[in-house]
Amino acid sequence: MIWLIGNKGMLGNDVEKLLKERGLTYWGSDNEVDISDYKALEKFGKDKKIKWVINCAGYTKVNKAEEEIDEAFRINKDGVRNIALFSAERQIRLIHISTDYVFNGWQEGRTVDYREDNKTNPINIYGKSKLAGEEEIKKILEENFVIRTAWLYGLQGNNFVYTMLRLFEERDLIKVVEDQWGSPTYTVDLVGAILKIIKDDSVSYGIYHFTNEGVASPYEFAKTIYKKAKRLRLIEGNKKIVIEPVKTEDYLTEAKRPIYSVLSKEKIKREFNLKIRDWDKALEDFLIILSL
Repeated sequence: MIWLIGNKGMLGNDVEKLLKERGLTYWGSDNEVDISDYKALEKFGKDKKIKWVINCAGYTKVNKAEEEIDEAFRINKDGVRNIALFSAERQIRLIHISTDYVFNGWQEGRTVDYREDNKTNPINIYGKSKLAGEEEIKKILEENFVIRTAWLYGLQGNNFVYTMLRLFEERDLIKVVEDQWGSPTYTVDLVGAILKIIKDDSVSYGIYHFTNEGVASPYEFAKTIYKKAKRLRLIEGNKKIVIEPVKTEDYLTEAKRPIYSVLSKEKIKREFNLKIRDWDKALEDFLIILSL
């Protein structure tokens, strides 16, 4: 049996869809079970025979976290600690989702992909809170999988793709950062990796990285979204939009972002025999769904 925590979020929504499609028995919860309250976890799970917990819950407002520090750590550290304690007490295997933002993005001239064993050094509150959650799991629970991902988008909730599509409607000129690099990731592809671990009944515990293949800047990502959305008629036919590249220093945000946070997928591909799509092919499928 599976307990999916955070089933109403962007990733959790797609995990739940695939669990249903595959006929897997699961329980889902979201804000009705406060993960920062251990007694709430106990109350929900006490009579259930749970073998796996998939934790998709998290504080994900990167810029807001710089102000809402306590809230970010309440969910991303304290909540994760409680889930790990609950799992350890009942010998449950945990799959927890983390982020590329645990890295500072300055490794070896910004050209080397981060491996799972590379040194972490987050540069914003969100990254620090997520790393703190990872560390709580490591202290408490041996039977865990931590999957770091990046630049996530899906049908549910806010994400970069939806932001760009909205801006394409509202503006004629959009400025997008060109000197940061990462790998856009479609929730559906990440969900496939998560459920592969469960299907394999894996005991190969540890940290894994998963994103779609390939590297892009936000500027390249935005241009590709525009090109594909235009072809799929998600954008008004005659409207011309200029996407202008800008430097990070000219586009200041509350939270600093890693300059180069590309994650190496070699470990997860090798361990679970995964084939991972290029990010632009995954994006195509997502936009096709939106166009239907």
